[in-house]
Amino acid sequence: MSDLSPAEGFNLSLVFDALADAVADRECVVMGDRRLTYHQIATRARRLGSYLAAQGLGCWADRSTLPGHGSGQDHVALLLHSSPEYLEAMLGSFRARLAPFNVNYRYVGDELLYLFHDAAPKVIIYHAALAPNLEPLLDHLTGVELLLQVADQSGNALLDGAVDYDLALAQGDPAGPRTLPSPDDLYILYTGGTTGLPKGVLWRQHDIYLAAMGGRRIGTWEAVQIYEEISTRARRGYGLKALLLAPLMHGAAQWCSFIMFSDGATVVLPANDGHLDAPGILATVEAEQINSINLVGDAMLRPLLDELEQRSYDLSTVLSIGNGGAPLTAGLRARLAALLPNVVVTDSVGASETGAQMHASTARGGGAGRFWPGPGTVVVDEAMTEVLPPGHRGQGWLAQTGWIPLGYLGDPALSERTFPTLGGQRHAVPGDRAVHLITGEVELLGRDSATINSGGEKIFAEEVEAALSTHRAVADVVVAGRPSLRWGHEVVALVTFRPGPRPSDIELLDAAAEHIARYKLPKAIIEVASIERSPAGKADYRWAAATAASSS
Repeated sequence: MSDLSPAEGFNLSLVFDALADAVADRECVVMGDRRLTYHQIATRARRLGSYLAAQGLGCWADRSTLPGHGSGQDHVALLLHSSPEYLEAMLGSFRARLAPFNVNYRYVGDELLYLFHDAAPKVIIYHAALAPNLEPLLDHLTGVELLLQVADQSGNALLDGAVDYDLALAQGDPAGPRTLPSPDDLYILYTGGTTGLPKGVLWRQHDIYLAAMGGRRIGTWEAVQIYEEISTRARRGYGLKALLLAPLMHGAAQWCSFIMFSDGATVVLPANDGHLDAPGILATVEAEQINSINLVGDAMLRPLLDELEQRSYDLSTVLSIGNGGAPLTAGLRARLAALLPNVVVTDSVGASETGAQMHASTARGGGAGRFWPGPGTVVVDEAMTEVLPPGHRGQGWLAQTGWIPLGYLGDPALSERTFPTLGGQRHAVPGDRAVHLITGEVELLGRDSATINSGGEKIFAEEVEAALSTHRAVADVVVAGRPSLRWGHEVVALVTFRPGPRPSDIELLDAAAEHIARYKLPKAIIEVASIERSPAGKADYRWAAATAASSS
């Protein structure tokens, strides 16, 4: 490990150095025929950090001098598909005290311009395949000092002024920059923008490490105290292999990667450009003898189950499926239980603004939207003035205390609203509705921005989606509201169907009515060719609302 002595707290690049020292020759990242050890990833990251520092980039203002919504570091845009380079770019940036941030690789034009103007990157690291989306924007961007292009199968030539990523690494010192990384350095995570404009959430690296990136074990919630403990835990790890289906530009995937690294595990990435290839994924599970599959909701699990029902694969090494970011509905859980009866499903709840909050581990496909909260996870009242005790009648806001973000980049007003102080303690309240049950469990109702106010009743889109998904003919569904003279807003379901006879609307409603009250049922069911989702599988509710409104 570096001879630098970290200040009090943890820095993510130094955490990884401790892991690499402990399990240097263990495989860290596998993608297709690429197999990189912990030592190789750490060395490549330090080379990148050295190169960035040599360009005069890094930290220029002490954290203590800045407001919660401010940044005193140069920013790095990661316009990358999932790949070893994504993780190297994160770690290398951290090592040189730059702050990388995630960019949705599907963004084009004005979407990219908005994000770049909001985040003001000094560096853009991008895959060659995405160069055509970036090139037209460069004349409109100010402050970008360095373009690093990662070669890929596209064969696209370097953009004017860009530097080849591997050439930059070859010029970097494998010992890393002499700059001392700090626990106060930023981890920036942009929200998905499926219900509004993306916002950059600012975390101290120490806080996000303990909240969501391996600094404590989900379930026992025991936190590490010193760097030596990190090394010991990795050496004692079982060397499991985890297949990561969510793209690394999604926070859940970054968190899952670092959690796996903390146990000295191997992270396996699908060998594709962001499209979910079910046969290829299952072949990888079989060939790599994967132990854990980590995914996001129905949109990722459904095509895997469809393929498993058509063709046999040896998945005997799979012990668990980890889900987070979107729900797995009862119908898919039942299909999973029939196909893989010995696999345990672990559901985790968290948000960009809270870190990991709750979990539920169920065998044989159970689960009902109820979770056991971790330390600091509470439900606060409607007015955000007090914490509601377990068993309190009525719903509130899911909230988190303890290790939480500093604020939103450049937005003091939203920072104040989302991170209010209750009883002298800062809380993160990102907008999820919940009920704290007398059992101590928390029932998650859904994101308030996806709630439909119809006839004076609040109807949560996710529970209607879950009810409709119980019908086997439904391939995918998203629910939104559209204006109604009678109801104010009415519930509309956008549905895609599996091959075969299409059920009638009455059949679908009757199936859903077995799980939710009839006043929550859709007033209209609209068949669509496909459902718009983020690369991580989250429903795009802005698209859904616009599509529902245009169908009236």
